[in-house]
Amino acid sequence: MESLRLTIPHSIPSLLIHSIFSECRDKKYPLPHFELVSDRRGGRTAWSSRVMVKGQVFQARFWYDGKNLNNAKEDAAQLALAYVKSSPASPWS
Repeated sequence: MESLRLTIPHSIPSLLIHSIFSECRDKKYPLPHFELVSDRRGGRTAWSSRVMVKGQVFQARFWYDGKNLNNAKEDAAQLALAYVKSSPASPWS
């Protein structure tokens, strides 16, 4: 499995991706760190994503075709956003 490190999404951010960055800023957390991961499957490559927020890693639930990379990031962002929304703000604000 290979991984590609991205701090900021390389394509037009979706509402979910924008929301996770916004929530982290509002709560004074470090900004999320996205990674794209690939897995060669026969003649094709499957893609997924994970995002680290506050030391927690949230892995996308599914693997996607290369043309749907943003879906992989949205999947991971959705899980992370639920976590961030339920967490208290940083005490060092």
